[in-house]
Amino acid sequence: MNYTTQMDAARRGVITKEMEAVARKEYMPPEALRELVAAGQVVIPANRNHSSLDPCGIGRGQSTKINVNLGVSQDCCSMETELEKVRRAIELKTDAIMDLSCYGKTESFRRKLIDISPAAVGTVPVYDAVGFYDKDLQDISAAEFLAVVEKHAEDGVDFMTIHAGINRETAARFKKNPRLTNIVSRGGSLLFAWMELNDRENPFFEYFDQLLEICRRYDVTISLGDACRPGSIKDATDAAQIQELIVLGELTQRAWEKDVQVIIEGPGHMSLNEIIPNMLLEKKLCHGAPFYVLGPLVTDVAPGYDHITSAIGGAIAAAHGADFLCYVTPAEHLRLPTLEDMKEGIIASRIAAHAADLAKGIAGARQWDDQMSEARRNLDWEKMFALAVDPEKARRYRAESRPENEDSCTMCGKMCAVRNMNRVLGEAGPV
Repeated sequence: MNYTTQMDAARRGVITKEMEAVARKEYMPPEALRELVAAGQVVIPANRNHSSLDPCGIGRGQSTKINVNLGVSQDCCSMETELEKVRRAIELKTDAIMDLSCYGKTESFRRKLIDISPAAVGTVPVYDAVGFYDKDLQDISAAEFLAVVEKHAEDGVDFMTIHAGINRETAARFKKNPRLTNIVSRGGSLLFAWMELNDRENPFFEYFDQLLEICRRYDVTISLGDACRPGSIKDATDAAQIQELIVLGELTQRAWEKDVQVIIEGPGHMSLNEIIPNMLLEKKLCHGAPFYVLGPLVTDVAPGYDHITSAIGGAIAAAHGADFLCYVTPAEHLRLPTLEDMKEGIIASRIAAHAADLAKGIAGARQWDDQMSEARRNLDWEKMFALAVDPEKARRYRAESRPENEDSCTMCGKMCAVRNMNRVLGEAGPV
């Protein structure tokens, strides 16, 4: 049977090879997964032109996924450095990679990324438009914005961030309700500026039906961007953010009518007590569509440590409804991340995602912890290293401080509670 998108197939009762692959990974009956994809509650970003893809499911009942941002910029424009990050991110088990390139040979880098990445690949086409056309933002036409989207789709991009929710009504709401940090979304600020300079509607909102046709043709998942996400604790859950979320919910239904898969993007920065209400709002207003969050960062005062502030917020968000976490590195707000920054961000996000999966009862999550606990009880260091979220660091720490007794560590030595309990209970030699 012919079908256009994963959602179209699911609604026709077809279980695609991508659904079968995801169902195996998630320990889920394929028919149950098909029903969730048909309802829009799970997406499988899988552009038909991405031949190296190992598909993943994002949404209800799936393990929490993480995304890594990278790409070339004007100040850091080494394509090989960014490709090295791609390879390392894949080794560190990221589920998705977003190419945020905004300078230079973006097309060449994007194609190489798609060729080598088994992870889903995302982009933000509006970033590319200014460099692609080599003209001022104000002079780019609506048709040219859409042409960049089609080019990315043709290249094999699996999901695209499209800031269609910041229409003129949302922009007016923002202007009536001043913020401490204004609009911090790069794509959102570009489109806001374009609307102000041209006194016109957001082209992605005005021509949303044409956008959907492109996405349907290539099976691109739309990640509806949160142009009005809060960039500070003070701006969280304000009028502009909620106004945009309402619009995103309406756009979600329009996309589903065309069998186009949808992800909703969310905050941002917010205090701990606001996270759970925001998760409930998104799921309600956006009809259960998968939710993708940047953090949220739970305090604004930790530059250099924002991978930690993000992991705290991400764990809470994912435990209460978020499905997809965008990693944040220690370099957030400071500079383009290095390889080591990227690793720290990935590990922090994976910890947050797994902590949430434990809380949600995701199949297979608790077994990993139980296996680690068994290895610790048995003082089986090699198994502990193998099971660790970061085996390299665990092995290095052990090697840097060797104990007198190999069945202990230098924290407790012969006083090790695990070692002594094993002996007292007859599972090892004398104390």
